[in-house]
Amino acid sequence: MELILWRHADAEDGKPDLARELTDKGRRQASRMAKWLKPRLDDEWEILVSPAVRARQTAEALEREFRTCITVGPQSTEDTLLREVEWPARKKNVILVGHQPAFGRVAAQLVTGHRGDLAVRKGSIWWFSSKLDEEMGMGETVLRAVLSPDLSD
Repeated sequence: MELILWRHADAEDGKPDLARELTDKGRRQASRMAKWLKPRLDDEWEILVSPAVRARQTAEALEREFRTCITVGPQSTEDTLLREVEWPARKKNVILVGHQPAFGRVAAQLVTGHRGDLAVRKGSIWWFSSKLDEEMGMGETVLRAVLSPDLSD
């Protein structure tokens, strides 16, 4: 299974949380990251997106169908997100487009095996792979990429 955590890009202030839209900078961030992602994704990806406008606008840059999912919203926890994607057993690859602090907590748990917090910059991705050995009943998590929009060219 492949899992990409894509934090929403830069968003405006001053509106109710779920209504905040991307800034011009955020639109550029989303576009740059989508440009990097597109040639690396095959057809086997499900994209689950927070209902927040800024997350949906970020996902739209990828120009693929996605499903808005309340469990990926701003109030999500790392446990909720990992259950939603059925990590590490799901057969289909998943992109989550959502928020801190849950994304940083998922990243910390997958990288270290322990609860913690990591900073996930706006507009950036963390790409994980799960390699399961079904005979041995064991798995391995591999961090394939961490990339922020300013480094995506």
